[in-house]
Amino acid sequence: MTRNLPGVKPPEWLLWTSDMEETCDIYDAYDSNTSPSWGDHQPEHLENLEEVEALRRKIKYYFMNPCEKYHARGRKPWKLLLQIVKIGIITIQLVSFGLSNQMVVEFKEENLMTFRHLFLKDYVDGDKETYAIYRQADVYDHIEYIITQFGLLHNNTVGNHEYEKNGTVYTPLRLCQEFYRNGSIYPGSETFEIDAHVDSECLDVYPMYTPSPKDIFQHFKVHFKRLLSVKIVFVLKAINLQTVRHRELPDCYDFTVFITLDNEAHSGRIAVQLENDVEINECRDWKVTGAAGKSIYLTVVFDCLIIITCVVSFALCTRSVFKGIKLMLEYSRFCDRRYGKEVPWSDKLDFVSGWYILIIVSDTLTITGSILKIAIQTKVLTSYDVCSIFLGTGTMFVWIGVIRYMGYFRKYNILLLTLRAAFPNVIRFICCAGIIYLSYCFCGWIVLGPYHEKFRSLNTVSECLFSLINGDDMFPTFKNMQQKNNLVWIFSRVYLYTFVSLFIYMILSLFITIITDTYDTIKHQQQSGNPTSDLMKFLSVCTDLPKSGVYRLKKSKSCLINCCINRWKRNQERLTSEA
Repeated sequence: MTRNLPGVKPPEWLLWTSDMEETCDIYDAYDSNTSPSWGDHQPEHLENLEEVEALRRKIKYYFMNPCEKYHARGRKPWKLLLQIVKIGIITIQLVSFGLSNQMVVEFKEENLMTFRHLFLKDYVDGDKETYAIYRQADVYDHIEYIITQFGLLHNNTVGNHEYEKNGTVYTPLRLCQEFYRNGSIYPGSETFEIDAHVDSECLDVYPMYTPSPKDIFQHFKVHFKRLLSVKIVFVLKAINLQTVRHRELPDCYDFTVFITLDNEAHSGRIAVQLENDVEINECRDWKVTGAAGKSIYLTVVFDCLIIITCVVSFALCTRSVFKGIKLMLEYSRFCDRRYGKEVPWSDKLDFVSGWYILIIVSDTLTITGSILKIAIQTKVLTSYDVCSIFLGTGTMFVWIGVIRYMGYFRKYNILLLTLRAAFPNVIRFICCAGIIYLSYCFCGWIVLGPYHEKFRSLNTVSECLFSLINGDDMFPTFKNMQQKNNLVWIFSRVYLYTFVSLFIYMILSLFITIITDTYDTIKHQQQSGNPTSDLMKFLSVCTDLPKSGVYRLKKSKSCLINCCINRWKRNQERLTSEA
């Protein structure tokens, strides 16, 4: 028996979807050697037949693409147009915020580099990992240099840095050292006595009064034998003026500078590090001239437009999801009532479009990010990182959602169907491969960690092995292995060669095979055109084309008019029967 399938955009599991151009004008048919199981249960009464056909048309219309829905009911593709517009304006918003956030990041990084040159003695760019002290006199010299530069900040800096004030008093620089409470250490005789409790001593130095080094070190003596670290903390303030020329109000920054002389290893090398914590605040009093006030808030109006667009998109997609759930329940009740069978979950999930859910999540993230962006631009909040996460993830999901409309074309649709069909097998394969990967991570960390810098921590081990899988940095990984221990060096060769051979030549090949086999299966099913589920067989009975007009809804009239017409018809029938 031959069943004609109209050019309907079915769910993603329908494997014979036609091209967009073809679906608008040409509607293919598929051949089947056997009748669908649904054909054996045709209703006997006309009313039942009309009920079944109405359900089929309703489900087929739900799975149509926008072009076919336009031919079926004349409904314009508002959701499609809205998504296209939304992609454009959200991308513009992201680029605008990215440029603004880039200025913030540059200001932070340049200030960090400035502090290193101002407060670290003889600092050179690129010396962050190797900058260290090896003599006691150098420790005192560096502490003295930092305190002196802090007091001469106004005379040295070329920026707009200023000391922090707490009321009318400047916040002081705090100099602290941490050391073991008591200890007697004699390496020559290989004896020691240590109290593991850690004590600390601190000294405050105010910027407007800088004591001489002699006065400082009378009250601050470094206990080198028991020393763990020396920490110097102070706060500086600055204003990011570069945003003015980009029609944005400047932010006020609080930089908490931490200078640490780390001696926890007690190896004779004291590493020196300078880091800072940045807090962005709204300036208390500001005045900007030379820029129109309206121009500064143009982006706020644009963000409000994006919020409205996303709210409309959220409402339309949520409505479509509820319609699909309602239709799924109706179809399930029909199968249970008519044929006494339960609809499998694979058919039920086809009614719930994952693309709509993705768009709903994207709209939620974009709305939240836009609200945060408005708050940032009006200086109510300064959460740049949180806002960037929401906007970035929302924009990513918006662009991924475009793939849904590319699925209306045959050549793109087969790729999407392959990814969907292969996903469960890929997840199971990754779980098995991940166990092997973790075993190599733990082994490499324990055995090779003391002899190779890329295996010093689990994080670096994982990054190194993942790079090896992709063929990156392979030769340096072999070459940089220290040859201090011959047994470990031989083990490292066996370890690296087996890992590379196993993952590149076997596991990756199996991974590719899973994808290619799924692609061949999907391609074969598309060419055969045989229904693969009960829902497909149920829909294949309906041969109505979108242009046939049977999908159009009848114009509803008011209840009063309908009641009057029905009563008049019954009276006419009664009079006719009496006559």
